[in-house]
Amino acid sequence: MHDNEVLFVLGTRPEIIKLAPVIRSVADSNRLSIRLLHTGQHYDDELSETFFDDLGVPTPDDHLGVGSGTQATQTGDAMQGIEQVLLDRDPSFVVAVGDTNAVLSAALAAAKLDPLFAHVEAGIRSFDTSMPEEINRVVADHVADLAFAPTETAVDHLSTESVAADIHFVGNTVVDACIEHVSIADQRSTIRKDLDVNNRSYAVATIHRARNTDDKARLQTIVEALDEQPFPVVFPVHPRTGAALEEIEFEPTNSLQFVDPLGYLDFLDLLSGATVAITDSGGVQEEASILEIPCLTVRPNTERPETVGAGVNRLLEPQELSDWIEAVSTDPDLQGEMTGATYLYGDGTAGDQIVSILEEVVEPS
Repeated sequence: MHDNEVLFVLGTRPEIIKLAPVIRSVADSNRLSIRLLHTGQHYDDELSETFFDDLGVPTPDDHLGVGSGTQATQTGDAMQGIEQVLLDRDPSFVVAVGDTNAVLSAALAAAKLDPLFAHVEAGIRSFDTSMPEEINRVVADHVADLAFAPTETAVDHLSTESVAADIHFVGNTVVDACIEHVSIADQRSTIRKDLDVNNRSYAVATIHRARNTDDKARLQTIVEALDEQPFPVVFPVHPRTGAALEEIEFEPTNSLQFVDPLGYLDFLDLLSGATVAITDSGGVQEEASILEIPCLTVRPNTERPETVGAGVNRLLEPQELSDWIEAVSTDPDLQGEMTGATYLYGDGTAGDQIVSILEEVVEPS
């Protein structure tokens, strides 16, 4: 057994971002050691490498190369690979964050073997079981040994569901990542210059959820709304979205500017200078609130209800999008109402809190 080894399982760029503060904190620990396993769920591996570099995270020790595929294929392939690493290494902990298939695979593999499974971002709920991510969240929480909740609401969800894990309210590591890197991004990134956009004179859009990409009418309405604005709308295109855009044969003719997926520092710098963010990503909803950028979320529900409750995020249907972009970009009072909730998800110490708890588990006082 590799005593006190923490095996981090990640498979997507958002997971790299959110686990980075925990990984760095483990690196500073005298009681714990690190091993990284990348399932390869995001198949643009070169871009993933830039995320590791930007965040100061070591290159993964194990890379499964799962790539794209159906929900069952991704989950099953990753489970087999994770299980073999667990059998070979027998770490003390398996740590995963969020709601991807990598998280589900890690949770199930660890639950059937010896390591304790720690779920970061435990208790988040949209209550929309048509979304694969919701199923992944619930299952991971119910087999977890340690549940690290980002909000009091998440703690309440776990308690209501009678989750057996030890529940700890620590805040969200996305705050740690934003606070640590926004100034670095400002110094190092040239993305705004490269795209010829000026501070507070453009919008940022990210759309990748199946609800929007798999419904041609929804996607058409969204991109048409983005393309009719009087200012640039920069849209880093997720591979799933790119394939869907090809199917509807959409080409922007006005304000919409498609770009390749961005590294973390470039995206953080781009988001921090925007007038408004348009998204269906849970992570961008959080980052927008931290950076005080008004957010419009093209979904009927969200697992980040705190942003809606604070008034800094609006849930919209595609046909409402154009009017809301205009309203946010032209009304200073509305802009003011949709900012000012920097610390909805904690004070930037979640990574250190998580590692302190892991240390206490291996060496109780």
